Amino acid sequence: MKSEHIPKATIGRLAVYIQVLENLLRDGVEVISSEKLARACSVNSSQIRKDLAYFGEFGVRGVGYYVQELISSIKESLGIDRAWNCALIGVGNLGTALLKHQDFARRGFHVKAAFDCDPDKIGKEITGMEIVCPTHLKERAPELGLEIGIITTPPDRAQRAANHLVEANIRGIINFAPARIQVPPHIPVEYVDFFDHLYSLAFQVSLGDNN
Repeated sequence: MKSEHIPKATIGRLAVYIQVLENLLRDGVEVISSEKLARACSVNSSQIRKDLAYFGEFGVRGVGYYVQELISSIKESLGIDRAWNCALIGVGNLGTALLKHQDFARRGFHVKAAFDCDPDKIGKEITGMEIVCPTHLKERAPELGLEIGIITTPPDRAQRAANHLVEANIRGIINFAPARIQVPPHIPVEYVDFFDHLYSLAFQVSLGDNN
């Protein structure tokens, strides 16, 4: 069961749970108690139970959680038990790094097309993928089954990239560019701004300096 009323913080913690559980599975752990899982995820056990309760009943009383089963259940709940085809716009340093990041495909997110408006980049290949002008995104999207857009352009080009994605009927966008974009309300947008985290960290460190 999915609900739009599930807090974003819960979704974020579920992603952490998956990461921790996958590491446990690689270490040969098949069953884990809620207390041990909570410590590994840096939360309390009641928080884990509350987060999982949004999607159903998990775990066995007196036993704990079966790791593989819990991974599969969380992935199904989040909608990541299937492959998602992605388009990336902006093949600069960050875009290139993301294209080379092998964890994308391993986690079910397959970057099927790379776009850039720089004439010096168009036609070149990166990780075996030809860089194409974004004006061709609309025609490429249906044939490649593109559903998610990844924006890694400079800030002044982010809106134009978003417009191309909207015209191509992309269903959701993750924006790494340090700029806000305008899209129709039915298209969810997630922003990834490293400076948000740096500002937050600097504030926390400065609090320690003042104590």
